[in-house]
Amino acid sequence: MNVVYLIIFFILGTVFGSFFTVIGLRLPNHEDFIKTRSHCDTCNHELSLLDMIPVLSYLFLRGKCRYCHSEINSLSTYMEIFTGILFALSFYVFGFSFELLIALGIVAMLIIISISDISYFIIPDEVLIFFSIYFTIINIINYGIKSALISLGYGLILFGFMFGIMLLGNLIFRKESLGGGDIKLMFVFGLLINPLLGLVVIFIASILALPISLIILALKKENLVPFGPFLLISFMFIYFTRLNLPIIIEIIKSF
Repeated sequence: MNVVYLIIFFILGTVFGSFFTVIGLRLPNHEDFIKTRSHCDTCNHELSLLDMIPVLSYLFLRGKCRYCHSEINSLSTYMEIFTGILFALSFYVFGFSFELLIALGIVAMLIIISISDISYFIIPDEVLIFFSIYFTIINIINYGIKSALISLGYGLILFGFMFGIMLLGNLIFRKESLGGGDIKLMFVFGLLINPLLGLVVIFIASILALPISLIILALKKENLVPFGPFLLISFMFIYFTRLNLPIIIEIIKSF
């Protein structure tokens, strides 16, 4: 039966992955992502439901628009598959639980913010506000108001710490070193993990971002690297593996 559920969550993930991709691409441009129909980027022809079946439409149409036969951007298809895998993984790790709701929210943030940050170097405030409210409501229902208030405090601590890193970076590099979205994102993380684990998230994200940054600098001669996706990948790793401070201390001792 678990296999059936995994398949169901994968299919749900592909559907939501398509929606998350649209949000990530349209929201930074202040475009309506609910009422406005999807259309071909080349001929602007509105797409029918048959054109928007996750993954399958792309395969059946062989990656080309049904109307003008131009190449379809494969980003949405990749994101649909990736989101499907992450939705299935979320169920595999957490089963039917409040933690599953949190995990699915983390996946949604990862897809939306990654697309937005990579495409436009923007982490929309609307996304951060929505998930702050979403995670707070889950905390209240699952753990109570007192615990939810403590989590809000953790969020403020991580926000303040990241803000301090930004000020130090600006002073050292004499230019903007971190985007405001990255700082606000740490507040959202604080709603789910304690501040010390938040520091681990920053550390892992920095390690992940360093080689990518060097590659981008070498190939594109650019010094702008979206940090949000690395923070989210690091955060998701911490949350999905249930990594905690005692485990981290034991790992450090083993070296």
